[in-house]
Amino acid sequence: MKRVLIVGGALLLGMGAVWAQQDSVKEVQTLMKGNGKNAGAMSAMVKGEKPYDQATVDSALAQFEDTAKKLPNLFPASAKGVKLDGDYSTSPKVWEDKAGFDAKIAGFAKTVGEAKGKIKDLDSLKANMPAIGKECGGCHETYRVKNG
Repeated sequence: MKRVLIVGGALLLGMGAVWAQQDSVKEVQTLMKGNGKNAGAMSAMVKGEKPYDQATVDSALAQFEDTAKKLPNLFPASAKGVKLDGDYSTSPKVWEDKAGFDAKIAGFAKTVGEAKGKIKDLDSLKANMPAIGKECGGCHETYRVKNG
């Protein structure tokens, strides 16, 4: 009987780890999709495709900040090597260079925080968007891989 309980408990712990891993992966995907949507909205304003809207900018920057706060904790060791749905997955470098990854996220958070206080109109959005894009892209270049 004890053996059955021990095996059952171990299986439940293992299943719990798998569920936690899946939740983590899904949350990363949700955050990245949100980042893409918001970056696209701000980019459309910069390109003149949409009128400048401070509420959209504020919402986008708030979502970027939320992403920067959550990301460092969403890459447990158990998620290493997990293929994500879609075109891209997480590079093993996230775990191999955790300090570098965390530094990239901190750089993104700093840039977004600085931009948040500066963006008040289309001109200031145009001035700050390149730095935000550079921080996003710099992390993607190193810590994301194309599926295929």
